Amino acid sequence: MNDIQVHCEHETINCPYGTTADTLLGRLGIGEEAVALKVNNEIRPLKTRLAVNSVLEPVPLQSPEGAMIYRRSLAFLLAVAARKLFPGNSLYVGHSLGNSYYYTINAGEPLKEQEIAALQKEMEALAREDLPITFKYLAYEEALEVFTKNRQRDTVLLMEQRSTSRIKVHECKNFLDIYVEPLVPRTGLLSSFELMPYQEGFLLRFPAIGKGMELGPFEDEPKIFDVYNEYKKWGRMVGVRVVGDLNALVASRTISDYIRIAEAHQSRKMAEIAERIYGQRDSIKTVMLAGPSSSGKTTSAKRLSIELMVLGIKPVAVSLDDYFLGKERTPKDEKGDPNYECLEALDVPLLNKHLQALYRGEEIRLPVYDFKTASRREGGGKAIHLDDRTVLIVEGIHALNEALTPDIARNTRFKLYVSALTQLNLDDHNRIPTSDNRLLRRMVRDYQFRAKDAAGTIKMWPTVQAGERKHIFPFQNSADAAFNSALDYELSVLKYYADPLLRAVKPGQREYAEASRLLSFLENFAPIPPQYVPGTSILREFIGDSEFKY
Repeated sequence: MNDIQVHCEHETINCPYGTTADTLLGRLGIGEEAVALKVNNEIRPLKTRLAVNSVLEPVPLQSPEGAMIYRRSLAFLLAVAARKLFPGNSLYVGHSLGNSYYYTINAGEPLKEQEIAALQKEMEALAREDLPITFKYLAYEEALEVFTKNRQRDTVLLMEQRSTSRIKVHECKNFLDIYVEPLVPRTGLLSSFELMPYQEGFLLRFPAIGKGMELGPFEDEPKIFDVYNEYKKWGRMVGVRVVGDLNALVASRTISDYIRIAEAHQSRKMAEIAERIYGQRDSIKTVMLAGPSSSGKTTSAKRLSIELMVLGIKPVAVSLDDYFLGKERTPKDEKGDPNYECLEALDVPLLNKHLQALYRGEEIRLPVYDFKTASRREGGGKAIHLDDRTVLIVEGIHALNEALTPDIARNTRFKLYVSALTQLNLDDHNRIPTSDNRLLRRMVRDYQFRAKDAAGTIKMWPTVQAGERKHIFPFQNSADAAFNSALDYELSVLKYYADPLLRAVKPGQREYAEASRLLSFLENFAPIPPQYVPGTSILREFIGDSEFKY
């Protein structure tokens, strides 16, 4: 009567209620490559106790989900090592930089190279010990006491948003950390990593997704680092560095003041970019604007236009989407569907012909692409021409790629990269992936304006990310400037919209695992009502009621 049924692929077995999943792996034919399990389509640790009839699916280390578990586990291992070597200091995770995370320490001086080397050796020693990484529950007051005693201020702040009587934590070698998502079951699996001195801190390097356990060569991204680093410093200056700081402003009813500050700071950054373009007005004829999905490119282009008009420059917007070849001429992907992500989907010769004509002072009429019919109407758009005070703003995913404009002189083009580079962390060593920020933006916008539910957005997101890695990220460092479209308060607003959308995804759907992960993530944020968001905010591009016309 207390038995439950567990199914995996072609195997079904009966076991007692409360059996831990890891004891069944051999009987179910699940190999050691699994670092977690999907239990009824929800990613759970291997030692999860099974309380209901369950369908199990392994999460291999080489899968995208497994790769993210590996990275989070490395960050946890680093925290364990740092607590032993530098017990009086706090280690702060920063942003991602390629296949690495940037770290600093709160000591007066940055860590020396020999200290970073010692930290790596300690991590390697912990990995060789093959220690278990377990999870358990603490009473709320007990967890509060532990994190306070261990000087984990940011985690204590994060707990202010929790109202449960027990708190789930990870544990390894007497080090406790709040449970955010599953980790690998033991430290022995964490064999491939490297600590490397970088700027005022160091990088935790890890393998790229889909590249096995091999560490690739380090590829620097100085422009992206500079933008991230500047925003991190700004976050510390205004006192909002982690989610707990943001939640405290919501609780004290002073969030509207912070929103105005955040929006003003972002506007000032766009104004600085406009001034750079103005300073090169004798040569710059075109601004090439690109960025990954849901980075706010459209609103960024509109706000840049306003800043340029303030300086007496007349901007003319051109969308690369209107230069799509059309369904019949568009290359096909591996599934035989039109591949609109590749450069070859655009009519590059026509674009260059139009730009050359404009540079000569001639008038052209822009094409218009109809997505409903998947066809282009030649000359169906507005007529435009350039004069001494006009600048084109060309926006699209390939705008930074030199192969897009081979016939146009480089010194006439200003390249602008736009992305939502989230500087906010959950706590001192649990970061917020920028891709999660953009996914939630995309999900809300898809529902608001494209009649697509959350499951639909989640389903297509891996394809979007694959296109970004191929067509956008390789060119980001060629940009003349980078604009951060992220707003530190926005996840609290997006929660207002995304929470009910994610709850509509049911356990029987493949997308439930990601939906439940995002729901758990959003529980850390105190909600902010959308009426606080200004009408000209980039966030309005996704939630609606923008003062801009799209």
